[in-house]
Amino acid sequence: MHFNRRHFLETLSVGGAVLMTDSNIAIPSKANPISSNQYAWITFYNRDKRDWGADLDASLAEYVKSGLTAYEPSFSTVDEVKKLAPLLQKHNLTMPSAYVGSVLHEANEGKKSIETALAIAEAAQPLGLKILVSNPSPLKWGSSEIKNDAQLIEQAKNLEYLGSELRKRGVTLAYHTHDVELRAGAREFHHMLQNTDPKNVGFCLDVHWVYRGAGNSQVALFDVVKMYGKRVVELHIRQSVNNIWGETFGEGDIDYLRLVRELQAMKVKPLLVLEQCLEGQSPNTVKAAEAHQRDLAYAKQVFGGWM
Repeated sequence: MHFNRRHFLETLSVGGAVLMTDSNIAIPSKANPISSNQYAWITFYNRDKRDWGADLDASLAEYVKSGLTAYEPSFSTVDEVKKLAPLLQKHNLTMPSAYVGSVLHEANEGKKSIETALAIAEAAQPLGLKILVSNPSPLKWGSSEIKNDAQLIEQAKNLEYLGSELRKRGVTLAYHTHDVELRAGAREFHHMLQNTDPKNVGFCLDVHWVYRGAGNSQVALFDVVKMYGKRVVELHIRQSVNNIWGETFGEGDIDYLRLVRELQAMKVKPLLVLEQCLEGQSPNTVKAAEAHQRDLAYAKQVFGGWM
């Protein structure tokens, strides 16, 4: 399922002051409402044989019924930003962050991806954009093939450049991963964070993909938090039960209360984005709006001190 998500993302007002973390990455200074990424909703719609994008106005009307007041969309073009803008206003939704796919391990494709991401960021800034999340694409959808050293070096160079250019525009780049980056000793994951400047490249910690990519290991997850926690500017929040994604965010395999404690000890306060997606074995008991009502209620208990 994650490869479908990544393929989709490739082909697819919060303003004010900022707070500087210890690594000098800009994140919103005011307490932000919890967002949800659009892909989680797409998985619910797909399960019901519905199309999230067929009538975005109607989809967002259902979205706000959940109680959510902030939204993390995925963009592939500037036109998509322009299409969304009046709907955000109509449904009284803020957009502190957005997801933009990228291909950064090749020079020519990297240049195109950077130009697209910068254009999208500039178009989205008036809508409140502060964080641009990007997950550099794998070599091939669904393949176990991983990038070679030359490709990793090129990707890190392009990631750094994109982050520096976004920073000039007042937007923070947040590097995001799925599970493939954790293969082969997590060499892709570590190379991106070891060879970019924390001032230019923040970290969107997708908690469950790190957990799953490390073989369903909380030990590995919290080692990642220890190593890179001060770079975390955004959390993608998902829970599993017996390593299967649940319909709702709640108690399960990952100790989110510990995660909160450890990030608080680092004085890190990331943007919170629900991404409680469905996979083939997930339960099927509630619809999208009710599921996200429950997600939001539990998230407020867990992260209440950050809001």
